[in-house]
Amino acid sequence: MAVRLVVFDYGSGNVRSACRALEHVGAEVELTSDRDACLNADGLFVPGVGAFAAVMAQLREANGPNIIERRLSGGRPVMGVCVGLQVMFESSEEKGEAEGLAQWPGVVRRLNAPVVPHMGWSPVEAGAGSMLFSGVEDQRFYFVHSYAAINDPAAPFDDGCTVPPLVSWAKHGDSRFVAAVENGPLCGTQFHPEKSGEAGLALLKNWLSSL
Repeated sequence: MAVRLVVFDYGSGNVRSACRALEHVGAEVELTSDRDACLNADGLFVPGVGAFAAVMAQLREANGPNIIERRLSGGRPVMGVCVGLQVMFESSEEKGEAEGLAQWPGVVRRLNAPVVPHMGWSPVEAGAGSMLFSGVEDQRFYFVHSYAAINDPAAPFDDGCTVPPLVSWAKHGDSRFVAAVENGPLCGTQFHPEKSGEAGLALLKNWLSSL
């Protein structure tokens, strides 16, 4: 039986390319913002393109914060991509301070590099034991962004009492930034797996296999 996914159609993101990529790796995909469909799917895919504050406004309009929180509180998988990853952090400095969903600690900041945006194919330093990057640890992935989470979201979990997020990293200019996070039912990538060729499809298939 195929995995049932919802691509969250809240007004932001490359939803068509995401749907095609997820269907290509074997998922049954519905593009919708319907609350019940989003809550009941095996997995919720949250895309995001544009400015952080605008994406958050669109998410709120579609009841996204509540849907995402409800899924995660019940251990139901959610995957965010690009700004869909960034909004899982506490806030962003893009165009002034904007609040995120605070699923992970940290602030999204502008990349420190001679050329911004970071646009193109880059390698990723996969976290040890990563499920998402299994079999594609040495591959390149496609990035398009000017902002990213710079601080380690796993750093506050150093007391040994809580399992910290598994973080993968990438670099552009002088900025070493969060490329992906895996944290129980919640994961995300700063790059676009749906635009990253065979490596991106393999990563999406890894996610599907975990649902």
